[in-house]
This record gives sequence, C-alpha cells and structure tokens, in this order.
Amino acid sequence: MTLPDRPGALAVLAQNCGAAGVNILGLQIFPGIEAVTDELVLRTPEGWGGPEIAELIGRSGGESVVSAPCTEAALTDQPTRYVQAARTILAQPASFPEVVAMLFDAEADPVAGASAPVQDVMDMTVGDVQVQVRRSAPFTATEHARASAMADLVSDVLQRTKEDSGFAVGPGRRLGDGATPEYVAEDNSVSAVIDGVVVGIATVRAPDENEPDVRPVTLRVDPGFQRRGIGTRLLLEGSRLARALGAREIVLTTRSDNRAVLPMVLAAGMRGRIRMAADVLTVRVPVRDLKPSRA
Repeated sequence: MTLPDRPGALAVLAQNCGAAGVNILGLQIFPGIEAVTDELVLRTPEGWGGPEIAELIGRSGGESVVSAPCTEAALTDQPTRYVQAARTILAQPASFPEVVAMLFDAEADPVAGASAPVQDVMDMTVGDVQVQVRRSAPFTATEHARASAMADLVSDVLQRTKEDSGFAVGPGRRLGDGATPEYVAEDNSVSAVIDGVVVGIATVRAPDENEPDVRPVTLRVDPGFQRRGIGTRLLLEGSRLARALGAREIVLTTRSDNRAVLPMVLAAGMRGRIRMAADVLTVRVPVRDLKPSRA
C-alpha cells in the first residue's frame, strides 16, 4: 500500500489495526517523494480477506492496496534475504532468474480474458539478455535499484568466469572425446548428430493463431551430452530455421529452476528476454535479423 508521507500516518494505521483486531507482524518501508510504499505482514481475524483489508487500509489513509496470503517465510529479515540471494548468485550465476523471481515475489502471468489484476513489470539486464519479473504489487524505486545491483553482480561474475564457462561456441566445437557434432536441418527441426546418433534436437512448432509470426521451439539434449555447447548451437540453428519459416520471434518455455537457460542464451549471442512467472520460465528471442546457417 501507499501512505502519505507525513508525520503520524503510520500511527493512524497502527491504531485502526489494533481496534480491528489486526496484528502487524512485519513492516518494510520504501521511501518516495510524496508518498511512502509500505509492505505489511498482517495476522487478521478469521474470515477476513482482500475487501476487509482494503477497507481498513483505506480509512487509515492508505491507497493502492494489494493483498495476498503469505506464510511465515514472509517474516524473514529482508537484508538477510538479499545477502543469501547474492551468495547464491556468486556461487551459481546461472540461477539468477530463479533467485530474483523468489526475491521479488514474482507471480504467474494473468490468464488471457480473466479478470486478473494489472501486473507491474520489472526488467533487469545481464549482458544482452533481459530478465523480467511480474507481480500485482507495483515495484518500488528501491526494489528497482536493488534489482539493478543484482543484475550488475551476475554480469560481473559471468564476465570474470567467461573463459572457463564455455560460453564461446563455434560452428564446429569438439567434445571431450574429440567428436564434432553435425547439425542437420530437416523440415521443422535441427538435430545434433554424433557418429550417426542423435544427441539433441530443436523442433520449431506451428505458430499460435494469435501470434502468427512467433514460433514455439522445443529443445532437448541427451543428459550425457549436456554442458558441452550442443544446446546453445541448437538454439542458434533452431532460431535460424524458424526465421527461414517466416518467424519474427521464437519462444521457449521451461521450468523456473532450469539453470541452463541464461548461459545458453548468453552463449548464443542473442538478445533474448527471459520472463519469470511463478514456476514457469519463458524465453523470447527475436530472429528477424539472423543470417542463414553456416553449417
């Protein structure tokens, strides 16, 4: 919620909460110019929901109220959460999309046609990749600054470890046993083949009628051949194939904890956009300017 930035505003809210039997368990304040955004953790009387909370906050001078159920995890000390998130990112930079989604309470995208609340969007940039999270409660200027700092952190870590992380993938990268994958395009798919065996495949699907120039792509690599640059090359070749089929953009969907996505898109040198929503990660990559395959 937002409260006017004047002395006693929180006191009025606290008094009204006490009179209504509502206990304030946690409070986080995000300063603004004319108004202050407050995030409260409340224990309300049995039977209370969003309307009752909004009415209480409204007669206490608050506006722009967004409420949602939470667990005891919401009472975790906020500075501690950010330190833990930074430690996770330092140890595993590829976990950045998953970590920031949890850190900023990302929600699922609203269903088309449903009466879902308008969602605010926050973008963070790592290299040429844009990571995007959404939620009903507007993101504050403080949170934007924190998100930017987190993105800068992961960019620095990735830059320092670039030579050892295998991000540079050429058209004929050899694997540990000396084999060079061959990439074969057929109709709507590109396969990675080693010694006659398919070890990975990118399949370009038919477009949705609502987005005729956007092609969904599914990408799979045999577990025994992962982390060897095959997924990155398949993403690149699958994108080129989608472009040849008339696509302006491709979209991939996977689990939110899939930590191969960020390094893969970065390694491909593509300007992707990663969207986190609850437990789903969606990657959209423009392919309009891609050149034909060199394979």
